Amino acid sequence: VQLQASGGGLVQPGGSLRLSCVVSGSIFSIDRVGWYRQAPEKQRELVAAVTRGNSPVYADSVNGRFAISRDNAKVYLQMNGLKPEDTAVYYCNARVADYALDTNDYWGQGTQVTVSS
Repeated sequence: VQLQASGGGLVQPGGSLRLSCVVSGSIFSIDRVGWYRQAPEKQRELVAAVTRGNSPVYADSVNGRFAISRDNAKVYLQMNGLKPEDTAVYYCNARVADYALDTNDYWGQGTQVTVSS
């Protein structure tokens, strides 16, 4: 299973970006998808996640500004009202069951988001 993330870049405060992540490989089901981020000298933190059949959950710091969505094996993070403190490397994550019904968490390679004027 591979995750390919894209869509990061440099944006001014108040701007928007849309991150995308494509999940590919031997997939029976995708049970959970999420976006995490890691700023310099900080631990990786959950930004948003959605488990199949449930409503999305968001970090307090992004609630109301970010939105996670999924279209089959594609996962998106719409980020509006970006702030300098949103600057980080963003990683997509998926919990995938393969055809042997083994479930594992997989990570994308990360995409840099920089919010600066």
